[in-house]
Amino acid sequence: MEPVEYKTPKQEIDARLDRLRRHLENDGIDCALVLQNSDLFYFSGTAQQATLYVPVDGDAVLMVKKNFQRAADESPVERIVPVKSPRDVAAIVGHPRVIGMELDVMPASVYLGMARTFEKSTIVDVSRAIRSIRAVKSDYEIGIIRRCAELSDRLAAFVPTVLLPGMSEIELAALIEAEARRLGHQGLVRMRSWNGELFYGHIMAGASAAVPSSLASPTGGMGTTPAFPQGSGYHVIREHEPVLVDVAFAHMGYISDHTRIYAVGGLSDDLLAAHNAMLEIQELLKHEAVPGASAGDLYNMATDLAERLGYEDNFMGSGSGRIRFVGHGVGIELDEYPVIAKGQGMVLKEGMVVAIEPKAVFPGRGVVGIENTHLVTAGGLEQLGHYTEAVVIV
Repeated sequence: MEPVEYKTPKQEIDARLDRLRRHLENDGIDCALVLQNSDLFYFSGTAQQATLYVPVDGDAVLMVKKNFQRAADESPVERIVPVKSPRDVAAIVGHPRVIGMELDVMPASVYLGMARTFEKSTIVDVSRAIRSIRAVKSDYEIGIIRRCAELSDRLAAFVPTVLLPGMSEIELAALIEAEARRLGHQGLVRMRSWNGELFYGHIMAGASAAVPSSLASPTGGMGTTPAFPQGSGYHVIREHEPVLVDVAFAHMGYISDHTRIYAVGGLSDDLLAAHNAMLEIQELLKHEAVPGASAGDLYNMATDLAERLGYEDNFMGSGSGRIRFVGHGVGIELDEYPVIAKGQGMVLKEGMVVAIEPKAVFPGRGVVGIENTHLVTAGGLEQLGHYTEAVVIV
């Protein structure tokens, strides 16, 4: 794969910082201190060990503990300074009246340290504002995500060339993951949720794919050990069972979430019918998910159609393993806003990017369904992945 320019343009960073300043001003917050890696990369262009100071008035300052030279090379923020301790940060920031921080993900030990350092300031949560800003993608970001979707398609096309009966899930996963790396996958799939962990995705077959796990996902899998109880395990792939390849392709910091179903020698008519039903649900959401649509209403539409089609007991899981969403935002993290879930009031905006993933889970048999990454446009969802959505028979 040819190397590409990977630095975030200055005008992109400047626009993001301006949007954050407007949120801070509207909420009566004097400044934000950004520490979490995904947010730091979004607002500064680097994920080096640093703290980004964003005042309502004045220039942002990137304060770098390690590695200063790399941060200076990667970030277009105009003022970048080395620091050794929180005292250095406080010397630059002073004691603002109200400081916004990412309290949704900040460890308690870091928060308590910040509270001691800024004992004269009030610390408030600014994470919802940050996540809302990040939810609407710029043309620059959309271009990268389009590239991720193209790479997802290429990876999906690779699967039939290596899928064989008698191989284990973990063997198949190793081949797919190696190809993903060759295509430019960054390796790490970032998630925001507490204890949210994912390694490439879920590559599983037959009954193994229908085993629930702790992850907020319709699929789980046994994994290789209780220490990481999800994803590929030692199940041996057999003919006539669905093989699920759900891979989050992460490239240049951004993600495309993509699922396709394969089978060696064919698949039973009832599983094929269930797969086609999931495609029908996806098509419904593609038309209905327009700017202004409520995430909760879209979820209700999906579950209502699943019930009418006869898959109420299988849609997005089975029994206590069922999850109550059918899609989620993607970007730098896999679990961004909006969440197409039960009771969610957030409305869609043009420029949001969402992964729609209607799946049917049959305990003891396997999983069928689809997942594609989509761009919210004025006319509905524009699908970014284009590899065949039919079950691929090998």
